[in-house]
Amino acid sequence: MRLNKLRLDSPLISRIVLGIGLAVLATAYLTMNAQPALMAAVATRELPVYNVDTEEKVLSISFDAAWGNANTKELLNILDEYDVKTTFFLVGFWAEKYPELVAEIAARGHEIGNHSATHPHMSKLSQAQIREELHKCSELVRTITGQPTTLFRPPYGEYNDAVVRTSREEGYECVQWNVDSLDWKNLGTEHMIRQCTKSVNPGDIVLFHNDSKYILEALPKILAYYTEAGYKIIPISQLLLQGETWIDHTGKQHLSTPTPAPQPTPTPTAAGQSA
Repeated sequence: MRLNKLRLDSPLISRIVLGIGLAVLATAYLTMNAQPALMAAVATRELPVYNVDTEEKVLSISFDAAWGNANTKELLNILDEYDVKTTFFLVGFWAEKYPELVAEIAARGHEIGNHSATHPHMSKLSQAQIREELHKCSELVRTITGQPTTLFRPPYGEYNDAVVRTSREEGYECVQWNVDSLDWKNLGTEHMIRQCTKSVNPGDIVLFHNDSKYILEALPKILAYYTEAGYKIIPISQLLLQGETWIDHTGKQHLSTPTPAPQPTPTPTAAGQSA
């Protein structure tokens, strides 16, 4: 049986080519229209502050307190010895159990942040439950110290958009960390020191826990290293940038408009002399 060959200029070939062309154009159109939506989704993701964009040699260390209290007084003594003020993130039930320590932390000039009331997985809570966790912890701290909390660190470091957005709606800045001592793993003093000193940068936020096994041995050496490197250690609220800010995809906080560099004072010119 003889097969007829299709000519390139036949109506069937023309229709096939036209169909392919229309499919390509449709795919390109859909891709171009989907891209802004994708970019918008990325841009609107809610992130906490992990560290701060600054040229000043400043950083913050922070302590999460949820369980034990055995090391806390000696920890405060070490901080006094190095003249360091820092931020303690307290869980509500810890504050309720150790009100005298909460009062002493505040009396020694340290900042107290909110670490929730019951240390739940915040990303599993409703917005109403998130607000309740924040409110209960802050009220406990306020009744002891006279000051409410304004910084929030989610337990376990877990969060989603709702957690970050809701905390900010309640007047908090949501704060994580970019340097993890991993003290909770109990890997030893030297391991903690390496974790905290292997890469130090302005604007870092360092995470410790008040009841970790090696904190009393490691902390003096870490503080001495920061001091000798020329860093000033300040509470997180002082580290955070003021004014209009934005947070990049890594969690670094930036000023929306960079602060202008100081301009040199012009030298006065003599009368009749052109400037």
